[in-house]
Amino acid sequence: MKSYDVVIIGGGLIGGAIAWELARHGVEVVLLDRQQLGREASWAAAGILSASPESPEAIPLVPLFKASLGLYPVFVAAVEEATGRSVDFRREGAIEAFFAGDARRELSTFIALNHGLGLAAEPLPIEEARELEPALSDEAHAAALLPDEASVDNRLLTEAVLAAAARAGAEIRAGAAVEKLMRSSGRVTGVVAGGEKVAAAQVVLAAGCFSAQIADLARYAPMRPVRGQMVALRSEKVNVQRVLRSEHGYVVPRDDGRMVAGSTTENAGYEKGVTAGGIEQILRATLEIAPGLAEAAIVETWSGLRPGTPDHLPILGPTDVEGLLIATGHYRNGILLAPVTAKLVREWITEGQTSLAVEAFSPMRFEQAPRASAAG
Repeated sequence: MKSYDVVIIGGGLIGGAIAWELARHGVEVVLLDRQQLGREASWAAAGILSASPESPEAIPLVPLFKASLGLYPVFVAAVEEATGRSVDFRREGAIEAFFAGDARRELSTFIALNHGLGLAAEPLPIEEARELEPALSDEAHAAALLPDEASVDNRLLTEAVLAAAARAGAEIRAGAAVEKLMRSSGRVTGVVAGGEKVAAAQVVLAAGCFSAQIADLARYAPMRPVRGQMVALRSEKVNVQRVLRSEHGYVVPRDDGRMVAGSTTENAGYEKGVTAGGIEQILRATLEIAPGLAEAAIVETWSGLRPGTPDHLPILGPTDVEGLLIATGHYRNGILLAPVTAKLVREWITEGQTSLAVEAFSPMRFEQAPRASAAG
C-alpha cells in the first residue's frame, strides 16, 4: 500500500488547483476522481470572474472573491508557463445592462452596493456602453462598467491546471471512485478507492456535489446538485469583447469565436439533461442583451451540476476528524475561487493556519446548527 502526504478526492478545477499548489510546495499528493478528470461543474461553467455578489446570500463571500480575483493574474501566468497552454484569460471587464422601466434606480442601487463592498463599478452612459460593445441592445436603458472583472475558458484552465499538477509531481488517477475514509485513533489514515487502500496523513474532500455520496462525509458536506443549462453560439456578424450580463443572463466571449450564454438554476437532482424550456430561457435572456445574436448558430448545449449547500456558502476547512479537510460547496463560484481555495488548503496543511479569516465557512457549522437549535 503506497503512502502519500495528502489524498485529494475530486479532479475538477478545485481539486486540481489544490494538488498543484501542494505539489509545488514539496507535498507528496495523489488526486483521485471517480470518472474522467474535470468533466463535472468545472467543465460546465461559463468562466466569469466576478467579485460582485449575485445575491444577498453571497455578500459574506466578497472578501474571498476579491482575494481570489487578485490572485488570478499570477495564477494564470504560472499555469500557462508551466504547461505552455493558453487558457483564454480576458481582463476587459464586464458590462451590466439594465432593461426595466426603473433602470436608472436599479443602476444606482447596483453601484452603491458594489462601492459599499469596496468593488470598482461605475455608471456607463448607454451611448458609451454601445461604443464599447455594439452588440448591446438598444432596449438597454442603463449600464454599469465593472473594470476589474475578467473571464477565463474554464475547460482550458481545468485541463492546464491538472497538467501543471502532474508536471509538479502530483499523481493523478481517473476512474478511482473513493468509497470511504480509513481512520485510526480519531484521525484519517487514507481512503479506500475501487477496493484499493491508499494511505495518507491528510485527506482533502473536493468532490463537488458528489462529496456527500462518500460514506460518513455528508455530515461535513451536506451537498445538493443544482443544475445549470448552457448554450454556445457562433456568429459571423456579432462580435463581443467582454462579459455582457443582465439580471436574467449573460454572454461570455471566447478566443475561438464562440459566445457562451447561460444559465438556468434548477433542482433536478443528479439529472444533467438539456431541456427545451431551459434553452428557451437562456436564449430569451441572451437576445434581450444582444438581439443581433438571433441569427447566431447554436454550436453546443450542455448542463452541469453546481455544488449547492444549505446556506449557499462554500465549505472550507478542517473537521473534527484529524487530518480531514473539506474544500467544496463553491456553488456558482468554483472557477473564481480556485486560486484562493488552493492557497487556503495549502496553508492549513503546511502551516496549520490561514492568511484569511474563513471561520464562517467551516464544515463544523453544520454540526453546530442542530445543537444550537435544540438548545434554543
